[in-house]
Amino acid sequence: MEEKIVKVKVNNIAESPLKLRLVADVVRGKRADEALNLVELVNKKGSLFVKKALLSGIANARDLFSVDKEDLIVKSIFVDGASTLKRTKFNSRGRVSRIDKRRSNLNLELKVK
Repeated sequence: MEEKIVKVKVNNIAESPLKLRLVADVVRGKRADEALNLVELVNKKGSLFVKKALLSGIANARDLFSVDKEDLIVKSIFVDGASTLKRTKFNSRGRVSRIDKRRSNLNLELKVK
């Protein structure tokens, strides 16, 4: 019997990978319902994106395998860097400095118990 896995991928999140990984580390390895409760308690901008990805994965699992969120486990969640937006900022003495606005890709896998 093969494992039942639901994959969710969210691209181009307007949050740096370093900040988003702080939220991803909280939910790794937890049950899906427990992970949702933990994400709501985290006071970070990235918790909104992780919560939406979790809810999307739960809805997909419900449609594909007809299981509840109590039967799902966060098998893996990882954050990679996406394309960076380069912006310029004008400094004193005629200088120009570059501002990198980093973006993230979020990959989530939910496994049915």
